[in-house]
Amino acid sequence: MRVEDIYIRGTSVRLPDTVSIADAVASGACPPRVATTTGLVSVAYSPDESAAEMAATAARTALSRADSAPEDVDLVLHANTYHQGQDLWPAASYIQREALGNTCSALEIRQMSNGGLAALDLATAYLTAGDGRCDALLTTADRFCEPGIDRWNTDPGTPYADGATALVLSRRGGFARLRSLALLADPELEPLHRGDEPFTRAPFSHRIPVDFEEAKRAFVGRVGMSYAITRAHAGQSTVIKQALADAGMELADAEWVVLPHFGLRRLTSIYHRPFGIDPARTTWEWSRTVGHLGAGDQFASLDHLVSTGRARPGDRCVLISVGAGYSWGCAVVEITEQPHWATG
Repeated sequence: MRVEDIYIRGTSVRLPDTVSIADAVASGACPPRVATTTGLVSVAYSPDESAAEMAATAARTALSRADSAPEDVDLVLHANTYHQGQDLWPAASYIQREALGNTCSALEIRQMSNGGLAALDLATAYLTAGDGRCDALLTTADRFCEPGIDRWNTDPGTPYADGATALVLSRRGGFARLRSLALLADPELEPLHRGDEPFTRAPFSHRIPVDFEEAKRAFVGRVGMSYAITRAHAGQSTVIKQALADAGMELADAEWVVLPHFGLRRLTSIYHRPFGIDPARTTWEWSRTVGHLGAGDQFASLDHLVSTGRARPGDRCVLISVGAGYSWGCAVVEITEQPHWATG
């Protein structure tokens, strides 16, 4: 989808603390092979702050940077993948109350690690669908804590991180404009994160913590590794090609390619090698100190690029995402000016 007159007006990231991989290995929490294959240095970690609280903090900062008042915001979308801090509770409404206090619609997005770009897509459609709509507040947040998640072993190729992001999308202008956006789903790959387990009546009834590796083994055992890899690559390739075509460019034209915060071996096999992406054009040196933020990797890395001044006016950033389910996203963002909060 080619996008016209939609801008990014403000961004923010909330990362409360970090735990080093070396310390995690020394304590026995992180297997040495995970440290070796992922290449991560540290992972963002929240000792006590809930996901929703982190999201509210990120939202307030992004709104301040965007100079967006409560009356400017017509939609709140909160993307998440795990427990937000309370049971049977609308986290998006809490974020709206804490950061805005207005009366617009506040909704949650559950698209796993593709949730950030899914929210971007929905907000773009919402803002362009009606006259007089101004801004949308998009947030992501997760706190991947025990007992439900083992950040080192639930998905060993991707250590999970705690943190939140926020992005203000606007029709009023901003420091960057959204040039194109593409999303795609392939539910034939949905069992990759479900496996063969029967449905249950309560969370974590099969095993605790969650074990994605076991689910993947069960699915691949039925359909074969080649089937899963081929379909996964085809889905990601399709959205990348579509977003680039709609933006009138090639991947080689982009100054920056923002990838999911996966471990190095997974990044190399899924992105660097198949798409010819030089890690120097990505945020790897920073993301390896953060870890996987669920739905928030793309917003977090974009914020890092603009806040540090690494992404300059005229630079084009290609944001790429994938989520269990299975779904993929790709967006092209062009930096039009240096935001006032940038330090570079």
